[in-house]
Amino acid sequence: MTDTFLLVGFGNPGREYKDTRHNIGFMFIDRVAVALNARGMKLQSKAIVMSALYEERKVILAKPQTYMNLSGQSVQGLLHFYKLPPENLLVAHDDLDLPFGTLRIRPAGGPGGQRGMASTIEQLGTKEFPRLRLGIGRPPGRMDPKDYVLQEFSRDDLKLLPEILDRAAEAALEFVIKGLNAAMNKYNGDIKES
Repeated sequence: MTDTFLLVGFGNPGREYKDTRHNIGFMFIDRVAVALNARGMKLQSKAIVMSALYEERKVILAKPQTYMNLSGQSVQGLLHFYKLPPENLLVAHDDLDLPFGTLRIRPAGGPGGQRGMASTIEQLGTKEFPRLRLGIGRPPGRMDPKDYVLQEFSRDDLKLLPEILDRAAEAALEFVIKGLNAAMNKYNGDIKES
């Protein structure tokens, strides 16, 4: 039997949110889907779901379609359906507290103000599941963080974004094959440091 892993990226459904900072989790899932040639797109547990095989492991990719603050419903539903333990889950989301281009893989933790994470922790009843925090930086000046995350990336940020998403996808696949510690040791940090 192959090991199965669930990779979830957070974002908001709808064309108006497609290229916003808040949707970097969706962008990450799209990047992994291309890398793995994922197939079979369907709607399941209120998420767009695809799957692929990668080095004898089944990888399920999901983009919850509930809006960010209810994302946990999809995560919980998918974990239950595939009968997976929380340690086989990796949730990717935007993080205001990390500079743009910084990746942080963690085994557990609080929501840090991220509503999708708060919803997931509430639905799963635990903080003990791996997450991939994708730094988007702080808003400039006195801009409201809510407005900032719903803005599209700046022109300068867009130049770096493909490289960041590639690195995030590599980190997720390292997690699938070699485990959480290997992924943390190799990929935690700023893209400029690597």
